[in-house]
Amino acid sequence: MTTVNANEVALGIESFGDDDARLVLLAGGTTMLSWPDALCERLAAGGRRVVRYDLRDSGESTTAHPEAPTYTLRDLAADAAALADALGGGPAHLAGIGVGGMVAQVAARIWDRTPGTAPPIQMANQLGMVFAKLNCKPRWRERLPEIEVPTLVVHGRRDPFFPVGNGEAIAREVPGAWLLVLEEAATALPDAAAGEVAEAMLALG
Repeated sequence: MTTVNANEVALGIESFGDDDARLVLLAGGTTMLSWPDALCERLAAGGRRVVRYDLRDSGESTTAHPEAPTYTLRDLAADAAALADALGGGPAHLAGIGVGGMVAQVAARIWDRTPGTAPPIQMANQLGMVFAKLNCKPRWRERLPEIEVPTLVVHGRRDPFFPVGNGEAIAREVPGAWLLVLEEAATALPDAAAGEVAEAMLALG
C-alpha cells in the first residue's frame, strides 16, 4: 500500500495489474479492504489496472476532525477524478460500496444536495444519502434516469437493511443498467462471488 496526492489530500491506494491497462478505481466503502483481493486479482487478470483506495477519513488517507468535517460528497467525487488524473488520466471505470458508490460525479449530483461543510449540513447529507428521506427537489430517485454511463448494480439477496427490491428499482430507473443479485451475499462482497462480479464488471467495457 502507498499514498497518492490528489485534490490536495493523500489517498491510500493499492494497485493490481499492468500500469498501462485500462483503469478501474475501486472506492473504499469506506476502506479499500472492502474490496476482496480475489476480485481485484480477477479484474487484473481480465486486463485491467485495478486501484482500490481509502476514502478520506479512513485507512491511510487524510483524516479530518470527526466533529468538524471540511469536505462534502462533492469533494469525494473530485478526489476520484483527481486520483484518476494522478494515475495517468484517460478513461476509468469507477465502482464503490456504500458511500464509495456515491463518489462518481453523477452520484455526487444526485446525493449531495446541500453544499457546505458545517456539521449540521454534513449530517443532513449523510442522512439523505443513507435514508433518502429529506424533502428536497428533485428527489434523487427522480434523477436516476440522468445517468448516462454503463452501470452495474450489485445487491446481496441477504442484505439485512435493504431488500433486494431496492437494487431492482435502481436498476430499472438507470437507463440500460445491469442488475447482479448475489444470492449468498449480505452487505459485503464475499470472496466466493469474486469471479461472478469480476465477469459482470469486465462486461461493461
